[in-house]
Amino acid sequence: MLLSTTTRSAISAPGLGRRAASAIALKYSKAVYGAALAKSPQTLTKVHNELNNVADSLKQHTDLRSFVNNPTLSAKDRTTGLVALFAKVEGSGTKKEPVSDITKNLLSVLSENGRLGETQGVIEGFNELVAQYKGELTVVVTSAAPLPKDVLTRLETSLKQSQTGQQAKVLKILNKVNPTVLGGIIVDFGDKTIDLSVQSRVTKLNNVLQQSV
Repeated sequence: MLLSTTTRSAISAPGLGRRAASAIALKYSKAVYGAALAKSPQTLTKVHNELNNVADSLKQHTDLRSFVNNPTLSAKDRTTGLVALFAKVEGSGTKKEPVSDITKNLLSVLSENGRLGETQGVIEGFNELVAQYKGELTVVVTSAAPLPKDVLTRLETSLKQSQTGQQAKVLKILNKVNPTVLGGIIVDFGDKTIDLSVQSRVTKLNNVLQQSV
């Protein structure tokens, strides 16, 4: 079984908010990661590729996105939707490859528990676990505008010299653009966040001023 009875009961509990939903997605991520790795590293790679194909399919097809985000569908409609999703993941033509039982089981359990809306979060959590397994560290640098290549290179050099960077076998830097970031950058890696934005400094200053009044 992909998920233990305890996990099934915990993740099917009603009345959960967004924070709880994220925690629930992580439980699914850990469950499918453990099931795949227990079989073999090759199985882990296959499930990893399949789940990324699921994510790509949801981005590319509006009907599939509507399907996973509609909790009111009947059991029959959910089954039909899963068949269509599996067909996209399998691909087409001569390279068509059956979806693994682990991936099918995961999405079926999500469907049964009315949690298909958590699919993206489950995949993101699974990808993080796989990255940890491979010794990869992805550093997300958020800035108001794309950073010049030389800035990213200097940042990468500095991160590689840090304790966290030295522990990673592979370090990847992803520059995300968010116009709402007021100057500076925000760096996220592992469970750490370094907020070097002007907005952060302004917020800290306001807090100090309010405490002084």
